[in-house]
Amino acid sequence: MLDKVEEDGFRKENIVAVEPNGTYRIGEILVKTVRAYNKTKQFHPKENNWVGYIIEIQGVSYYIAGDTDFLEENKNIKCNVAFVPVGGTYTMNVTEAAEFVNTIKPEIAVPTHYGTIVGNKEDGEEFVKLLEAEIKGRILMV
Repeated sequence: MLDKVEEDGFRKENIVAVEPNGTYRIGEILVKTVRAYNKTKQFHPKENNWVGYIIEIQGVSYYIAGDTDFLEENKNIKCNVAFVPVGGTYTMNVTEAAEFVNTIKPEIAVPTHYGTIVGNKEDGEEFVKLLEAEIKGRILMV
């Protein structure tokens, strides 16, 4: 008999509640959580304990920032690929996001969270232009 699946499609035993600054392992995948919040905007307050993720798969680490600003506690993040929001309003704007990425220095940076609800299509292109030469900017949204 199959395990009972919850109404939303997930088995309770497969759901892990995470907190900032945690480390979790899912088989061979290592997942670290980092803080994600707004410093001066009311949309994503620090006290909610929301997170971004650093996911390591086969020796490559991917940082998925989520909705956040450039935070002092995240400026030491180490990753190969960074996915960062650039749309402003709820997150960093283009300039702040580029400054953040230029600080953490991933090999590749991908702008996210722009061009639909917030920001515009050109934000991704502007972000890539502001990156230091050794960081490859990749636009995945069209």
